[in-house]
Amino acid sequence: MSNQQAVEMYRFHNWANETIFKRLKELPESVYRQEMTSVFPTVAKLMAHIYFVDLCWIYILEGVDMRKATVDALSRQEEIEKLSLEELEASYRQVSRRYEEWIAQGQDLDQRFMLDNPYTRKRDTSYAEVLFQVANHGTYHRGNLSAMLRQIGQSSVMTEYALYWYNE
Repeated sequence: MSNQQAVEMYRFHNWANETIFKRLKELPESVYRQEMTSVFPTVAKLMAHIYFVDLCWIYILEGVDMRKATVDALSRQEEIEKLSLEELEASYRQVSRRYEEWIAQGQDLDQRFMLDNPYTRKRDTSYAEVLFQVANHGTYHRGNLSAMLRQIGQSSVMTEYALYWYNE
């Protein structure tokens, strides 16, 4: 995997999230907090989860230990879950800018570091792999979101990587 591929996958992730925010703002406001029996109890909690994980990983890329990054990100969970869709979108944009600033520093994405994951074990990984993980995690949960929206009679929006190619 090249450094450029990793950056491009992150940028796809960001584009896909922006596409989802745009779609969610087109739906009735009640959809965002509508309770359902699904992967997440509400769309708001799912979107907050994507945000938390992105926040956790940027902390790690910036040099924070994963245990501390996880605690710091999750300490804001209740606060973030209460934000309106527009407020969460603004918070997401701030995190996205941090990623772009980190990328702009010219990091060697092949650089390896020890990731001490409190949910599993230590692993030697690279910055590029982290960017792929961020994109993959978002893709997984955007799929959950599409299913949740269909479950309540709403349509989602396509966020496929190939569509991103044509929207650059």
